[in-house]
Amino acid sequence: MSVAAYKRTISHTEAPRQIERRILAQVTSELEQQFDAFDNAERKIDRLQILADGLRHSLWRNQQVWATFKMDLMEKENNLSPELRASLVSLAIWVEGHTQSVLSGGKNVKPLIDINRSIIDGLGGRAFDTAAE
Repeated sequence: MSVAAYKRTISHTEAPRQIERRILAQVTSELEQQFDAFDNAERKIDRLQILADGLRHSLWRNQQVWATFKMDLMEKENNLSPELRASLVSLAIWVEGHTQSVLSGGKNVKPLIDINRSIIDGLGGRAFDTAAE
């Protein structure tokens, strides 16, 4: 099946919120599999090795998801309220900055997972509480 046909099939079987939720859940799962060793590493050299061993790619994927969210939120055609859009854009900007700090070995991954889980819950229709550090 071609990519275009796959996209057409997905767009007919899944609502946009479901697609966003599924993609965010996938990247969050990747982060969850790798964060513990990173967040508990005492030496920066150990953190940098964990990044090189695959965490960097998962962080990059997470950043791409959030960059896509941000671009969509900035479109005039986006139907969310201006207040919610502004809050989510601010959150996307926070994710960008925090990710850069993680990539330099200075911050933990867990806050990114927590934010993602809150958004996943919100996309699933449950109320969410965003608590960025």
